[in-house]
Amino acid sequence: MSVVVVTGATRGIGLALTDHLLRRGDEVVATFRDDEGHRRLEALDPRRGRLLTRALEVRDVASIARFAASLESSAVDVVIHSAGIMGAARLEDVTSEEWLDVLSVNVLGPFHVTTALLPNLRKSARPRVITLSSIMSCLHRKTSGHYAYRSSKAAMNKVMQLLATDLASEGIVVCPVNPGWVRTDMGGPDAPLSVDESARGLLSLVDRLTPEDSGRLWQWDGTELAW
Repeated sequence: MSVVVVTGATRGIGLALTDHLLRRGDEVVATFRDDEGHRRLEALDPRRGRLLTRALEVRDVASIARFAASLESSAVDVVIHSAGIMGAARLEDVTSEEWLDVLSVNVLGPFHVTTALLPNLRKSARPRVITLSSIMSCLHRKTSGHYAYRSSKAAMNKVMQLLATDLASEGIVVCPVNPGWVRTDMGGPDAPLSVDESARGLLSLVDRLTPEDSGRLWQWDGTELAW
C-alpha cells in the first residue's frame, strides 16, 4: 500500500485518480476546497484502500502549512498535483488579475505544496511528485488563446524540472505529466479520452517512474513529450 496525496481531488481527473487508487488498495489523502467537494469524496467507496480527506486552498500558504501539519510525520510516497484552473480563452478577455490567479494556482500551488511535504516525502523509500501539465504548454506548438493557462503550465514544467534537479540527490522523482485531452469540465465533451482512461494511464506511469525519468515531461500513456 502506498500513501498518495491528490490535490484537486473533487472532480475530473483528480476524482478519477482518487477512485482508482482506492480500488487498488492505496491510502489516499484527497484534498477539497468546499463542502460540495468534500461530499463528493465522502461518497467514494474506499474498497480495499483508505481515504483521508483534508481541506486545502493552494493559493493560500497558511492553508498549505495547515495541510502539511495535519499529516504530522507520516511518510508520503506520491504527491499528485491535480488542482488547476484555466482562465479566459480569448485575447480580448485576458486580465492581469485573472492571469496572476492562474499562476498562483497552477505554478505556486504545486511548488509550495511540494516543499511543505518534503519532510513526509523524505520518509518514503520511493518518493515521487507528479504535476498535471498540458500539451498546450509546449513551445513547439504554435497555437493561440488561453494565455494564462498555457504560460502557467510552461512555467510549472520548468519549476518541476528545477525541483527534480535540486532533489535528485535525495532520490525524489519530480515530473510534469500531460494527462491527455480528457472529457472533463475543463477538457469539454469532445475530448477523446475518458477520465478513467487517463487515470489508469497516469497511475501506470507513476508506478514505473525511476530517478532517471525525473525532470522530464511525460504523457499519460508513458511516452515522453517534447517541450
